[in-house]
Amino acid sequence: MAASLRDGNRRTIARLISLVEDEDPRLADVVRALGPLTGNAYVVGLTGSPGAGKSTLASALVSVVRATGRKVAVLAIDPSSPFTGGALLGDRLRMQEHATDEGVFIRSMATRGHLGGLAWAVPHALRVLDAAAYDVIILETVGVGQAEVDVALAADTTLVVLAPGMGDSVQANKAGILEIADVFVVNKADKPDAAQTKRDIEQMLHLGVATDWTPPVLQTEAERGIGVSEAWKAIEDHRAHQESGGGLRARRLRRLAREIREIALAGLRARVGEPGSNGQLDDLAAEVLEGRLDPYAAADRLGAS
Repeated sequence: MAASLRDGNRRTIARLISLVEDEDPRLADVVRALGPLTGNAYVVGLTGSPGAGKSTLASALVSVVRATGRKVAVLAIDPSSPFTGGALLGDRLRMQEHATDEGVFIRSMATRGHLGGLAWAVPHALRVLDAAAYDVIILETVGVGQAEVDVALAADTTLVVLAPGMGDSVQANKAGILEIADVFVVNKADKPDAAQTKRDIEQMLHLGVATDWTPPVLQTEAERGIGVSEAWKAIEDHRAHQESGGGLRARRLRRLAREIREIALAGLRARVGEPGSNGQLDDLAAEVLEGRLDPYAAADRLGAS
């Protein structure tokens, strides 16, 4: 499967991502096999408030990147219903123009209750698409809130998409987007408040801590393709800035360190089990209850076993 993946077999790509989503027992073997094939794709994160036009902008960016001859994959994350567990997975409806392009692969993925704006399986899904020789991967989140900023940890460059009339600059700062954005895009720029939204963000940036990269604030009309080429140029500029200063390597190291930690924690949880399913855990809980042990000592004993 790894060999056919490198040849761009779309069915193999889809099967491997499904295997990742289902947490198949062979997942570790898959990741091990794909390792030597990865490290070439550039991941662009796309986040922002629901209704800001992220999917439309993603589709427009695909057209711009394809015009350069590069292959593009889109991984669109949709929220799962807290009541039924289902997800609409409707982002592909806005990208129908790319459906017959062999150089484009579009996959929707449900969060399955995972917080942070991304699905748990995203790192491995990105690895599959990277191994499939896609040059650019666009990662679109469910819509950022005040805590849903995982996209900044998963992407090489993060675009925050805003729409006029969806809150003032204080709300933007409160949502944490000033910290995660590498590029700001004020979409639906034909609306009356677009220029004011742009000024608000620029003002908040001036009040922030100075860094070696100041996120540009751009305006687009994604439905008409206006300003999208400029947005892609800003992404390319940020990539060049990171590569020249070692920032890209540092960002990817942080990403992998976090992934390793999450895998280790998942393994620990599986080994420890739930209360009532692990005799040692329940015995330790009884000792703490009876005052013969404190919770930290009990945790140390459990971790050493």
